Formats: sequence, C-alpha cells, structure tokens
Amino acid sequence: MMTMNQLECKLQKADRKQSFLYLFCNFVSLLLITAYAAMMFSPTVLRILPEGGDSRKQVTMIFALALFGCVVFTVYASGLFFRKKSKQLGTLMALGASRRRLAPGLFREVLLLSSLSSLLGIAVGFPFVFLLWNGFRLLIVDSTEMHLQLDFRCLFLSAVFFVLVVAFSCMTAYRYLRRTNIIDVVHEEHKNEPVKELGRWCGPVGIFLIFAGAVCGYEAPAVYMKLFSAYPTALINMFYAPVFVGLYMVMLHTVVHGWMRKRKHPYKNIISRSMMKFQGKQTVNNLLVSTVLIAGSAFAIFYIPMMGVGQMLDVHARPFDYCYHYRMDQTALQQEEIETLAGGHGLSIKDFRQSPYLILGMDAIVRKEDGRRFYEEHVDLAESVKVLSESGFYALTGERIPVHSGEYHIVSTAAESDTYYYTNTGTFLTNMTTRETIPAKFAGYAHYDFLAGQPGYYLINDADYAEIARGLTPDWMGTIAFFNMDGKDSYAFAQDFFHTLLSCFGPECEFAYYYDRVTKIAADEAGEVYWGDTDEMSQISFDNPDASDFRLYWTYMPKIRIIDKNDFLQSFAVYLMMFLFISIICTLAALIISYTRCMTITLNNRYVFDDLRRLGASPAYLLREVKSQAGTVFRMPCFVGMTAMYLLYVMLMFGNDGQIVPGELAGLGACLVILFVMAGIFYVVYRMTVRNMCGELGI
Repeated sequence: MMTMNQLECKLQKADRKQSFLYLFCNFVSLLLITAYAAMMFSPTVLRILPEGGDSRKQVTMIFALALFGCVVFTVYASGLFFRKKSKQLGTLMALGASRRRLAPGLFREVLLLSSLSSLLGIAVGFPFVFLLWNGFRLLIVDSTEMHLQLDFRCLFLSAVFFVLVVAFSCMTAYRYLRRTNIIDVVHEEHKNEPVKELGRWCGPVGIFLIFAGAVCGYEAPAVYMKLFSAYPTALINMFYAPVFVGLYMVMLHTVVHGWMRKRKHPYKNIISRSMMKFQGKQTVNNLLVSTVLIAGSAFAIFYIPMMGVGQMLDVHARPFDYCYHYRMDQTALQQEEIETLAGGHGLSIKDFRQSPYLILGMDAIVRKEDGRRFYEEHVDLAESVKVLSESGFYALTGERIPVHSGEYHIVSTAAESDTYYYTNTGTFLTNMTTRETIPAKFAGYAHYDFLAGQPGYYLINDADYAEIARGLTPDWMGTIAFFNMDGKDSYAFAQDFFHTLLSCFGPECEFAYYYDRVTKIAADEAGEVYWGDTDEMSQISFDNPDASDFRLYWTYMPKIRIIDKNDFLQSFAVYLMMFLFISIICTLAALIISYTRCMTITLNNRYVFDDLRRLGASPAYLLREVKSQAGTVFRMPCFVGMTAMYLLYVMLMFGNDGQIVPGELAGLGACLVILFVMAGIFYVVYRMTVRNMCGELGI
C-alpha cells in the first residue's frame, strides 16, 4: 500500500526532467545577469568608459535588452514548469488530497528549486566573469589597466532579479492551487496556445514597421531639439516602439504562415506548421526575445571591427611614420636630437619637415543650456583653433593652397568625413595675448588626411598670419613636425622617442585635447565655472603615460605608426573586452533560449510523434519534421536580428556625415564576416539540438 507522501515523491521523480529544465533556466538567467552587472559596475570598466559617453550608453542599452530577454525567459520557464506540474497536482487531487495538504510540499519544492538555482547562478556569475576576462588577458592582450576590479554593489541587481524569480514562482504555484476543476488541472499541459491569425499582409507590414521605427527613433531626438530648442527626455526612445511591433508581426507571420508559398503543395509540412501554430504564443514570444538578444549581440560585436579596421587603415595610409607637435614655451626635441636618438638604435631619419602654428581664439555661435532647454548665442571667445599659414602648410605637405586675406580654410580629410565637427560660424580670429583681432570668413576645406581630425588645423593667408602673430607669447604658439624612418622602424626607438618627448613637457601641458584654454579664459572672465575644471572632466596624468586615457586624449600625443599598430589592442583592451563580453552574454542567452524552446516542443509534442510513428511515418520523415521545428526557432531570429542590426549600422555610418568612407566600408565588410561566424555558431548548436531532440523522441 503506497502512502500519499510516497506517491507524491514518485510523481516528483517522474517530473525530474522538467525540474532540471526549470533549474537550468533560472541558473543561466541569474548567471548572465550577475556577470553583466559585475562588468557594468566594475571600476576597471567605468574608468575607461566616459560618463555620458556613447560607449557607456551602448552598454546600458544592451544590458536593458539582455535583462528583458532574461525576464521573459525566466517567466516562460516558470510557466512551462507549472504546466507540467499541473498533472501531478491533478492526480493527487483526484486521489483525495486537499489543497491545504498539497500547499506545503508544493511551496517547499518551488522555493527550494528557485532559490537553489538562482543562488547558484549568482555564485557562478563571478567566476564566469573572471574566467572570460583573464582568458582574454592571457590569450589576446594584457595591460596594467586590465586588472579586473569588482564593485559588489552589482549584487543589488542580482538580488532584485532573484526576488522576482522566487516571487513569480510562488505566485504561479498559488494560482495553480486555486483551480477547482480537476480535469482541467490534469490536462493543463496538453492545452494549446494558438495565436490570432492575421492575413499574409502582417509579414510585409512588420518589415516596414521595423525600418520605419529605426528611422523614426534615430531621427526623433534631432527633430525634437530643432522644434523645441530643448534636449529630449528618455521618453523619446518610444519612437523605437514600432521596431518591436514590427518584430512581433514578422515572427507571427513566420509561425502562422511561413515565408514560402504553398499554392502548389498546400499540405507540405502541414504537421510541423500545425505544431508551430497551435503553440504559437510560446513560439512567437521566444522568437521575439531571441531576435532582440541576437541584435544586441551583433550591435556589441560590431563595435570592435568598426573601431579597429578604420584605425588600422588610417595608420597604414599615413604619409609619415612620425608626427609630433609642441608649444613653443616647451623644450621639445629638435631634428638633431632626434637623429642622435635614432643613431643610438642604429637607425636614421629622413624627410624631416616642420612648421610653426598659432593657437588663437575664435568666435562662434554656441549653444547655451538652461536646464533641458537651450538657446544659441554669439560668443567672441568661443573656442581655440590651431592655425597654419599658407607657406607652413606647403612646408609640411608640399601642396600650395591659395587663401585670400580675411578668409580661412579648415583642413579636412579627402572625403570630408570629419566636417560635422565644425560649425563654420567664426568671423574673426583673436590674438590671446594682445586681444587684437583680424576678420576671418570660412572659404572651404583644404584636404590632407594626416592633419585632419579633432581638434583640426585652420589655414590662413601668410600676411594675416604675420599680422595676428604679432605680440603672441610662446605659450600660444607651437610647432608641428613630420619625419620618416630611413629603412625599417624599431619599436624600441619609438618608445624611447615617445618617453623622451614626454619628458620635455611641463605640467602646464598636462591636459586632454578637449580642454579648451580659450573657453576656460572666457568662462573665468564671465565669472562662470569652466566645465573642464569640474570633477566630470576625465583627467590624464604624466605619471601614467601608457594608460588608454592618456594615449587617446592627451592634447600633444604624437602619431607614431609602429606604436599605433603594435599597441592598438593594449590601448583599447578594456573597450574591446567589454563589448566582446556583452556579445558573448547575449549570444549565450539566445542560444539557451532557442535550445530550451526546441526541447520544450519535443516534450510537449511527444504524443504527436508517437502517433505518426504508429501510422507508419519513417524515421526520415520524423527527422524532417524535427528539423523543420528547430530550424524555424534558430533560423528566423538569426536572420532578422543580424540583418536588422547590420542595416542599422549602415544607416548610422551614413547618418554621421552623409557618406560611407573607405574605412567604414572596410569595417562593415569585417562586420559581415563576423555575422557569418555567428551564423556558423548558431548552426552548430542547431545541429546539436536536433540530435538531442531525436534522442528524446527515439528517432
């Protein structure tokens, strides 16, 4: 004679596969959230990603996508667990067990499973971070900045998610216990969840909404600022909402209709299409979440080639191996000293060129802020500019560009890809020592890629140059020099040159390129606090010249081809690791969700496959049905997420300056290669999933 307790234990043992699946889903969700939060709160990462910068905004945005995906994934796993659990509850109720009798055991089991899996996921999250981070340091690049520090305040997010998991599990358990119809409880796991069928128009309309939402969301902030002269709040991101509506409609079309015409063979694959359709709600939700996660993964990984490929092409195309500049009040290296330094390494230099330049004040129409609102105002001392003369530009480049008196040209790239930096509203230049001015009107762009960039160089007439330079003190004057190595360069010499040059600068030059001395003076004279003197300003230090901040932002940082080639990974290591880590997290989450959904299809439809086998279906036919189910779950999110994100990146690159320059084109080509690699990973997991599904079904 079996007691009720023994029967309950026996039924629980029979459902151990569903219990394991539930444990696994909670474990993975908490692991991913904890790992991501640990990286987001890490001082190592926060020191490199500037507050308010695009990089940190991208990290936060993708974290929101991952969090959304994990929440939906966990809720889905909980619902699936209790749908299977309902059969056990119904059986015990039919044998006379009351809800009061079943409640303690059910809640004890739910609390144990959800708490154990969640706490284990949180505990494993930190070793997972250390494993990935230190693996990157060991296999790819290492630097002093790569020492990983963790801020355990990140556990707050994990704790919130943990409470959400446990609370939802208990609420779901309570809801199932409240049911009164025993037959409904027993057959809960066999209930279908078909979606409302829309016409075949929903797929094309969904594609249109995806692109319309992407364009509207991208352009909405600019339109808002233009119309209302104010910065938009976070609610402006609601303009991206059509993207998610469109994604849902595309996934709905995939589940209900598919994308292949069936006029000739309307009954082809009818079994797999029907199974997909009758469980449409679950399938559509899973496809949507996986698509969002894959898109987030692609968005993160694209950061690496778009930054790296363009940088490498730029370094390779430089006409000179070395470029450095310095203020005239500093005792910087001269040609003879460089030749002596090179001789100590058995090297020699050639093609040495140099030219003086001036640092002048310029007027402009600038944006003034009043809370969220802003207005434009003409300011006499708006910014500092570096000014070359016609003859100085010729001495450096060998190109003569005539400039009329009272005009100026801005040095840009051949493709004019950096012109969005410049407002071109200046009308006069100011000597910052004597406060004398000369008229200056924008007259177009001069093209020389090696001198382009932010902050750029301005080109004026020789006579105007001599006039405005009169009385200027050395701290507002500078020299820029180029040279090549006569033969193969040496990394040891490059490092020696860099550190010797650095020793020539005093503390008055210890500031980043975006610290504008003219704006600082104007703010002081107006009785205002210059933003660059606040704590929000990222600081650099001569004490740590190998730091990423110093190499990227020091205003007098030289361009050295061999260092920029060899030290690229070291300089950008934290950036690269962070975005690679994000991509790994999102990809793992998408793979696990897709795998779980496929295995759920197998468990829920086992009786369908058994019936088909009894009706004489061959193993090849059953295998084809399995592949059809799994193929949709893996293929559609990959195709939609990767394609949408790639097209979005193309739009972003084009939207920056109205063109796609060769460096961006090469980066997009590298992104395309990465997408093929990602697709290959998903294909491998798809094949493994199909094999596991067949093993479960005995095919």
